[in-house]
Amino acid sequence: MTPTRKELREQIRSLVSQYHAAAFPVTPFIAGKTPVPVSGRVFDETDLQHVVDSGLDFWLTAGRFAARFKKDFSAFFGLKHALLVNSGSSANLLAVAALTAKTFGEKRLQPGDEVIAVAAGFPTTVNPLIQHGLVPVFVDVTLPTYNIDVSQLERALSPRTKAIMIAHTLGNPFDLAAVTAFAKAHDLWLIEDCCDAVGSTYRGRMVGTFGDVATVSFYPAHHITMGEGGCVLMNRDDVHKSAESFKNWGRDCWCKPGASNTCCKRFAWQLGTLPYGYDHKYIYSNIGYNLQLTDMQAAVGCAQLQHLPQFIAARKKNFEILSAGLKDLEEFLILPEATKGSDPSWFGFPIAVRSAAPFSRNDLVRHLESKMIGTRMLFGGNLTRQPAYEGVPFRVAGDLKNTDFVMERVFWIGVYPGIMPEMAAFMIETTHDFVSTHAHAASRRGG
Repeated sequence: MTPTRKELREQIRSLVSQYHAAAFPVTPFIAGKTPVPVSGRVFDETDLQHVVDSGLDFWLTAGRFAARFKKDFSAFFGLKHALLVNSGSSANLLAVAALTAKTFGEKRLQPGDEVIAVAAGFPTTVNPLIQHGLVPVFVDVTLPTYNIDVSQLERALSPRTKAIMIAHTLGNPFDLAAVTAFAKAHDLWLIEDCCDAVGSTYRGRMVGTFGDVATVSFYPAHHITMGEGGCVLMNRDDVHKSAESFKNWGRDCWCKPGASNTCCKRFAWQLGTLPYGYDHKYIYSNIGYNLQLTDMQAAVGCAQLQHLPQFIAARKKNFEILSAGLKDLEEFLILPEATKGSDPSWFGFPIAVRSAAPFSRNDLVRHLESKMIGTRMLFGGNLTRQPAYEGVPFRVAGDLKNTDFVMERVFWIGVYPGIMPEMAAFMIETTHDFVSTHAHAASRRGG
């Protein structure tokens, strides 16, 4: 008797579980030989089963898994709307684009308007501003939170200021009380880049729920992964409608893939100077993009979302282990601090080498890398010094002294859930050995 589709799916599901066990076995950690990455994908058999299950549908664009993930992910944040896109960078692009819609009148973002940002961050938090003809106004950061110095906000303000767009650095929330109060006082849009901060809270409230729009990335380095992918989150219906239009070629129609005539007047619209009755599926109200992701990606996201509470707990635990283990080196290193009132779901563990230390950041980084311990700079360091921004219009409020310090002396190591206890112990031991050797050598020279 020929098996039914349901029976075949169950057989395949069982085989996928067996395949996962054979293809991705847990291997022992060997200090100095096994890599200790800063980040990476963490998955089990359920993730693999989900992506295969989606592949069997052969619904290659957004479908049932995308609908489920949007519902569950927006519920995780307690927000009304979620739009899935093909990357976190696209999420930032879409967040900015949505606020340029003519429907927002005088409040819309227009070329020449200024947006408050920080230069000590990742380029794609700033690039969408430049790509839309907006002018970033860079504000310095504080140490050792690595977030915006809110005391500089008033200095950054001008008659052209329309928005604030900043990230929660390495998962550490910025001072949301001060920033949201400032945005409200001056009627500014607030875009929260939460790509590194899923699960972080400020005063008990999830980051991403304070601003007008929030963005998330699902690249393998992040809190959950789809391989590629991103999300734009919001509560406001008007922002959601605008963002959905820009995401889907700029069309005025809001039908889901495969659907028609959701508005019940598909051939009864008259917009622009088009003839009455022109097919609403082909009316465009914005200059948009195609930023769709696939249902196979969303399927992985649905499985990953089930792991998210454990992932967040693991990140926090790994951060605590590193913080406790390196605390006695604070004579030479500046260790990170959470923003007051926050509980970060850390993306990484930033370390600054003090100016008076008898070694440089590069010395320490090279040593760690030689021991197979992965390191990263704090993204672009100071974006105003990057070659991509030469000749690009921007303004600096005050100076960027701490941002330059970040560029010259800060790096970070991993806390992601794949960091096993023995890996964290090796990171601590290796750092101690290096600092001790250099401190001893400096002491002998001083003697």
